[in-house]
Amino acid sequence: MANSNTQTIKATDLFVKALVAEGVEQIFAVPGEENLDLVESLRTSSIKLILTRHEQGAAFMAATYGRLTGKPGVCMATLGPGATNFATPAAYAHLGGFPLIMITGQKPIKKSKQGQFQIIDVVGLFDPICKMSKQIVHGNTIPSLVREAFRVAGEERPGAVLLELPEDIAEEQCDAAVITPHKRYYAVADDAVLSDAADLIKKARMPLVLVGAGANRKDVRDAISGFIDATGIPFFVTQMGKGVVDERSELFLGTAALSDGDYLHCAIDRADLVINFGHDVVEKPPFFMEDGGKKVIHVNYKSAQVDSVYFPQVEVVGDLAASVRKLQTAVGNDLRVDLTYFKTIKAEVEKHLAEGVDDPRFPVTPQRFVADTRRAMGDKDIIALDNGIYKIWYARNYKAYEPNTVLLDNALATMGAGLPSAMAAAMQYPDRRVMAICGDGGFMMNSQELETAIRLKLNLVVMVFNDSSYGMIRWKQTAAGFDDWGLEFGNPDFVKYAESYGATGHRIEATDDLVPTINAAFKAGGVHLIDLPVDYSDNQKVLIDELAEKACLL
Repeated sequence: MANSNTQTIKATDLFVKALVAEGVEQIFAVPGEENLDLVESLRTSSIKLILTRHEQGAAFMAATYGRLTGKPGVCMATLGPGATNFATPAAYAHLGGFPLIMITGQKPIKKSKQGQFQIIDVVGLFDPICKMSKQIVHGNTIPSLVREAFRVAGEERPGAVLLELPEDIAEEQCDAAVITPHKRYYAVADDAVLSDAADLIKKARMPLVLVGAGANRKDVRDAISGFIDATGIPFFVTQMGKGVVDERSELFLGTAALSDGDYLHCAIDRADLVINFGHDVVEKPPFFMEDGGKKVIHVNYKSAQVDSVYFPQVEVVGDLAASVRKLQTAVGNDLRVDLTYFKTIKAEVEKHLAEGVDDPRFPVTPQRFVADTRRAMGDKDIIALDNGIYKIWYARNYKAYEPNTVLLDNALATMGAGLPSAMAAAMQYPDRRVMAICGDGGFMMNSQELETAIRLKLNLVVMVFNDSSYGMIRWKQTAAGFDDWGLEFGNPDFVKYAESYGATGHRIEATDDLVPTINAAFKAGGVHLIDLPVDYSDNQKVLIDELAEKACLL
């Protein structure tokens, strides 16, 4: 018990002070009665409470805030069903490497008269998909647990943390002090391993640079771009590494949107060394290592997670930007890189990606809607992709010019995250064009967040690809030789649906209307939904048949 001369503070007030000390400016939430003490403490604080229409929406927005800023985003839900609705976004952040703090409520733990009503082991449930999952059992532990939660969530490799605050602990009187955070510095790779890596690069004749998701989490663009420019080594990217280096570069060979068999993989197969900046094995493999095959240098904040297709021979572990700069110095100018074959692949990739960009067919084909999106979006404008077959088309065909301007999920690859992610981006960057790109299936999983976007007065365009089916699975079904069956559904009138929330709806009825409609929507401001009928009949032909016929000839 506190001394009578000691000043005490309510536990939730202490919690909020700890959040403020961490720099928290907003909490995305669907509160319940178990959170009401915390809600009251937030009411008189500097932190903005952003009410969403579903816990998934809150957590996806918080995770995307973390992805864009590098600082943990914060979300809140009640116990039981509110907490379980955080499970998918927690896994999204866990696999994607996005710093996220989830705060959930719970019934009193010291004395309860409600039996097991709504009570499940939330802490245990989230432990496998979080870096840390803790119940707060005394108010005086709040400062240390909050500080630890933010450290763990934001430290490489970033991810999700859950803190459960029971009702009776929330109303306790405490006498603990807030712990002030401090800046975190990462160690720099040892000179010996940098020398080993440099020796491998100097001996290689056909090396490639791979840029992965880890390079999009920190400000390493200048370091990696400088390495590529200085060495003249061509590069390719994973889906979540798009934009780290400007993809208009003559040394850019493409995105590994498929695991194998694409034109790009001809170059990867021929390479004798891959210098891997920031790749994470949670992404679908951009290439497969084989015993006795090409060598791989792993450069990242943490050591490689080895599996049967990824076992690098040299690991440069430490601050990524510092490691890349030191590696560039160690390599120097003594390189004899043979670009002949890579230039052939570059030409073939560019020729292939140019096909169909002006296709006049309606409903609109993937090549055309990707090209039209690129035409409408500026260098720093942001597209946030939900999950569907269109994600592969955008990964392959849409060139990214700046970091984190293509927000896609190639880790958990969940549907339903596209709209909330775009909303978080629009909040963070109100001066940029931000577009959510969703299939009709994924859009409807969290479409209720249109109301949140309207209430927040966001400027946002939501493009919904309308084919009345789960298109990705239909494509896989066809590729597997099964009958086309069981994956079609009906849709609402998307224009009327958007208008019912107060957004502006548009239905594209001619292919040439898409770009003017996008531009007009952004010029008008506010929330706009574009209902775009799409034709995916080219999926099999372009992504499977043509690649099988052509790629093997290169």
